[in-house]
Amino acid sequence: MTSAPSAPLGVGDRAPDLTLTDQFGGVFHLSEALAERAVLVVFYPFAFSGICTGELRDIRDDLGAFDNADVQVVAVSCDSTFALRAWADREGYFFPLLSDFWPHGAVARAFGVLHERGFAVRGTFLVGRDGVIRWAQVNDPAERRDFAGYREAVAALDTDRADAVSARRHT
Repeated sequence: MTSAPSAPLGVGDRAPDLTLTDQFGGVFHLSEALAERAVLVVFYPFAFSGICTGELRDIRDDLGAFDNADVQVVAVSCDSTFALRAWADREGYFFPLLSDFWPHGAVARAFGVLHERGFAVRGTFLVGRDGVIRWAQVNDPAERRDFAGYREAVAALDTDRADAVSARRHT
């Protein structure tokens, strides 16, 4: 028996810390990554599926917009690390593909994007360095996500940082 899905996290919510293994066997800790820069957490249903492959190709092909001095991208599914490695090798994905395989879907559940059938829906969360979600988008499994709002949210992170620097200079 599975528990009922919770509502997805939204803007202003604190992101749960996560520790997952990537396609190369490395361990990713959200809290450690946030010490360096914001993190875009991209949940997707399945490796090797059509829409997921297209979305992650979009990230791969414009990686500088998703992984740079201000933000790091990680993609999360309930697939095993072995499947993620095979998919990353085939597609040339060099950003972290994180496995939420066991305990099955625990991180997707914590973000409120675990489907009742045991896979992650298309949830996208921009987590600021303070651990607070700055932008979120959740799509049904068959609905391709639009990253346009993400680009605006990253620009707002730059504005927030500039405002903070300006405020420190004037105090």
